[in-house]
Amino acid sequence: MEDNTYYKKKILVVGGTGTIGKRLVNELLKHEPEVIRVFSRDEFKQFEMENELGHKDNIRYLIGDVRDYERIERASKGINVIFHLAAMKHVPACEYNPFEAVKTNVIGTQNLIISAIKNNVGRVIFTSSDKAISPTNAMGATKLLAEKLISSADYNKGEAKTIFSAVRFGNVMGSRGSVIPLFKKQILESKEITVTNPEMSRFMMSIGQAVSLTMKAALVSTGGEVFVLKMPVVRIKDLCEVVIEEMCKKYGMNKESIRTKVVGLRPGEKMYEELMTKEESFSTYDLGEMFAITTGLHEKDYESTYKNYRKVNEMSYSSEEQEPISKDQIRDIILSESLL
Repeated sequence: MEDNTYYKKKILVVGGTGTIGKRLVNELLKHEPEVIRVFSRDEFKQFEMENELGHKDNIRYLIGDVRDYERIERASKGINVIFHLAAMKHVPACEYNPFEAVKTNVIGTQNLIISAIKNNVGRVIFTSSDKAISPTNAMGATKLLAEKLISSADYNKGEAKTIFSAVRFGNVMGSRGSVIPLFKKQILESKEITVTNPEMSRFMMSIGQAVSLTMKAALVSTGGEVFVLKMPVVRIKDLCEVVIEEMCKKYGMNKESIRTKVVGLRPGEKMYEELMTKEESFSTYDLGEMFAITTGLHEKDYESTYKNYRKVNEMSYSSEEQEPISKDQIRDIILSESLL
């Protein structure tokens, strides 16, 4: 696909009022698409988004839920590219309501797949999570199954020309529900932040990186791949210290007055995360800033597609095995993204 992939195209962003969805829509607008349909179930967030962006002739706001097949099928009519960002993504909520996670993350994804095939959509990009790898919680398990549905859809699509692929995110810094906004709120309201375990490590990416990866995946995918951005690893203890230091500078607070309370792991939570298993590495290409994990389900000639890239050596891509970035590097990301 050329760099004009989005020019004069009809694009559907499912879950378009979330943090990543809003940034994605902003980036897509720069490519002058014919229309962007912003699909979500929250009318107030759509109202806020429309006020932020101002009236634009090429944006449509559609109320709906991926659980409703008929609604997502209608929203997909005439569409060239679908970005599927809608999900139940908070680990505790999914642990305590596992079948609700199945309805949204699994059944919702299958509804979108059937809709895309029926409407012969050009490309579908699904956003997954590092929690899908060796899952220990319901959220990760449903994301893994949704990934499998996307990969198999590229094999089972019949005469449809739709290309299905997925991207795996780490933790997106500054997104709604992520730890940085939570820490900020806790510091301002109670001068105490809660940490599950200071030695926990996480893959962290900025909202800009998440959007860039998602858009690039649509450019390079040939079908069935899972794309993984190479991203920094952050130790939670270091992140806490940087947030406290920067918040105290910004609001003139005494650093010593901020307490850190260790509360222990939540149900289903891991000490570290993985973005790629050792088994997956056997069919993975190194594209420089990201990996392309290919599937053995169909007979696509990935060797031809990725002939200019090398296959990775046997490896797993885990936050436990990667060197965490320094506090200064964390600080640079937070400040450059204006996260505080």
